[in-house]
Amino acid sequence: MARTTVTAFPSAMRSADLVPRFEEQGYGDAQVAARRRWIEERAGVALRHVGAAPLPTPAMRGKVENPIGVAQLPLGLAGPLLVHGQHAEGLFYVPLATNEGALVRSYERGMVTLTRAGGAAVHLYQDENRVAPAFFLDSVEEASRFVDELAADFAEIRAAAEATTRHGRLLRLEPRAVGREVMVNFCYSTGDAHGMNMIVRATDAACRWIVAHGRARGYSIFSGLDGEKQAGGGLLAGGKGKRVVAGARLPARLLQTYLHVSAGELAELWRHTVTGKIQAGAIGYNGHYANGLAALFIACGQDVANLANSAVGMTQFEELAGGDLYASVTLPSLTVATVGGGTALGTAHECLELLGCAGAGGARKLAEVAAATLLAGELSMGAALASGEFVNAHETYGRNRPEAGLKPAPEADLKPAPETS
Repeated sequence: MARTTVTAFPSAMRSADLVPRFEEQGYGDAQVAARRRWIEERAGVALRHVGAAPLPTPAMRGKVENPIGVAQLPLGLAGPLLVHGQHAEGLFYVPLATNEGALVRSYERGMVTLTRAGGAAVHLYQDENRVAPAFFLDSVEEASRFVDELAADFAEIRAAAEATTRHGRLLRLEPRAVGREVMVNFCYSTGDAHGMNMIVRATDAACRWIVAHGRARGYSIFSGLDGEKQAGGGLLAGGKGKRVVAGARLPARLLQTYLHVSAGELAELWRHTVTGKIQAGAIGYNGHYANGLAALFIACGQDVANLANSAVGMTQFEELAGGDLYASVTLPSLTVATVGGGTALGTAHECLELLGCAGAGGARKLAEVAAATLLAGELSMGAALASGEFVNAHETYGRNRPEAGLKPAPEADLKPAPETS
């Protein structure tokens, strides 16, 4: 087929240049196939793999527009990971979708070490989501009165918001006056859903009630204060998703056997890299939260753009008496869901089932598994850097030498630690 290259927008857009919509946006199998053939002919390509996945196209409605098929990524499995949480308890095998060689192997190494050390303790402190509209007032004095009136009007505002949803529950309002404007965090419980669309609709209804009752002359539904899909310092305080902490004490013997490093070396690496992160203006401190979260999010049908807020957090390595290490990760704004969005589709639903997190009641469990997974990743990456093995590991398992990635893992990394009397 001849390739069609478009170098500039035509002066008059033709209807033939528009992506075919068909009736009801074209989610039927035949319509999706026809749309795919249309772009194959225009671009001069064959999209065999895009069209080969067994996901029923009607199920894409509400998830994507103008569908032509499915994107595919390699899916690996890391584990065993022993978790002791409020909602996740026991051994887990974690699905990770990625194109980055060495990633799954690295997380697995950290998981094996954690498991042999007795597992990761995980605690979930907060579970909510928020929308932060800005309200427009005529003076600083009016803005001050507006803040006072919010508290008095809370019952009516909550009733207006919750009238739009069966699942969202307005917990509180957090006003912040800036000049003559007032930004307000509307904080909700959203159950097992991410629920952003749900709570934006609820908040919009509440804002209309506020304006209709003369409290403000207008509003903008998004002020930017809520931190949705953006990294910001305010996320460290929590309130955007689930605040989760995972930690473990790792004996010196296990650190040497599985990670080839001492607690002192890891603590020293932490101190040096904290300095670098501060110089870089980083928000929080971590080695590579985004790696594990992206792979887990893609595997489990999460909204991947929430990586921006979810990857804000803190990793800590502390050397203890006797050469042991205490390692922890704090995720103040982790956004995960087990209902809604893409969580019920094809492989995503199967991966959630693999974790025992599919459907209602699974979101907090998934958050705890995610935190323990990131703890494993931080340990393994930190050890690779501190021991000087980082580059060699990527050469062995990564894309630079993909054929080497087929070799089994070094036996010393996975075999049981020698017993000591």
